[in-house]
Amino acid sequence: MTGICVIFDLDGTLVDSEGLCNQAFLDLLPQLSDTVETLIQRYRGKKLAPILADLENRLCQNLPDAFEQHYRQRVAELFSRELKPMPGVVEMLEATNFSKCIASSGPPLKIRQALQVSGLAPYFGDSIFSSYDVGSWKPEPGLFQYSANAMGFMLGQCVVVEDSEVGIEAAAAAGMKAFQYVRKGETSSCRSGDEVSFDDMSQLPQLLAHFASNANSNVIVFKIIIAPSYRPVWIQTASKCKIPSPVE
Repeated sequence: MTGICVIFDLDGTLVDSEGLCNQAFLDLLPQLSDTVETLIQRYRGKKLAPILADLENRLCQNLPDAFEQHYRQRVAELFSRELKPMPGVVEMLEATNFSKCIASSGPPLKIRQALQVSGLAPYFGDSIFSSYDVGSWKPEPGLFQYSANAMGFMLGQCVVVEDSEVGIEAAAAAGMKAFQYVRKGETSSCRSGDEVSFDDMSQLPQLLAHFASNANSNVIVFKIIIAPSYRPVWIQTASKCKIPSPVE
């Protein structure tokens, strides 16, 4: 397929959910002395299982067997009342005409609730991919690779928009360009490759257009003639390569 595909992270990138997700920990574990902001920095983009293990280690106690269920319920309650898109996201999506999808480490139900409550669901339809369905969590590249294949694009035609360090690492491992959203007033320590940071969603359409221009210029279509039939075979590649001489 020609063109590019934009693979969006969800939490902290498209929706302002990270504060709510970490507020749920404080609501259920009042013995925690952390602020929401410190929990965001500690757990941003990480899988829930190691987060819960870290909480148990820090609290020196085992969490109840039903804690994850109660946590999911609390997050859903907070989402239903308070979840909003990140500033400028709606305008950015309106100005972005490329193929796009969601690739999130969250469970499918949480993803769909977040998109529905925030009003972003119409922009993505069924182009939603969850680590829980794919079986791969960031910083592993599998989720992004699966998303690209499902959307019908080669890896070099895809760009990842992320806010977390593990997400940027996953994009680099998948061989994809990454744009990292860093909220104003925050800093990023991520140095996984050639990722580009931006702090305002209004900047993203221009960044994507520039990536699309470069990606399209690297798509080379050539014809190989194979004797004796001389029937042309058209081949497309999205990366710079040495084109073999036709076989006459």
